[in-house]
Amino acid sequence: MTNFKLRRYGLLALCSLAGAALMTACKSPPPADVVPPKPAPEAVPTPDVIGPIPAEKGSARVSAATTPRAYRQDGATHIYGLNANRIYKGKMPPLLYAVGVLNVEIDKVGRVTRLEWLRAPRHAPEVVAEIERTVRQASPFPAPSRLGKVTYTDTWLWHKSGQFQLDTLTEGQS
Repeated sequence: MTNFKLRRYGLLALCSLAGAALMTACKSPPPADVVPPKPAPEAVPTPDVIGPIPAEKGSARVSAATTPRAYRQDGATHIYGLNANRIYKGKMPPLLYAVGVLNVEIDKVGRVTRLEWLRAPRHAPEVVAEIERTVRQASPFPAPSRLGKVTYTDTWLWHKSGQFQLDTLTEGQS
């Protein structure tokens, strides 16, 4: 981002924060003799996937995606949540050890049923094996409730350290 955009977003965030603080400061406390209402029961969790919910294995979440492209975001978020210590932080260097493009087929309950390489990093067979292992171990993925089953494609950007980013959630390259 350019400095102008960063300043603009920073100013917008600061104004929003100031407005919220002002609104909070203007509230008067309830009278002491009034019993506060009981909190409402917890709302039903939103079907949008933000990260994995611990289950026996993998995510117990449901995806609300209506297209394979939308599901790709849920799948990438799920993999990141289960592999947080393996995600490359920051922008990737210009020369990567390996780049692979993988189709992942997910059934109606989120199990991986098929992997298909569209572009395998053949010079690095250990990376191919590790990516496949990582995807299979992440099963079950968020169940594609609106799609029934889904095949989504993502690009794996692999650093020589063994850390990676997925193109869907990448921070870019320097």
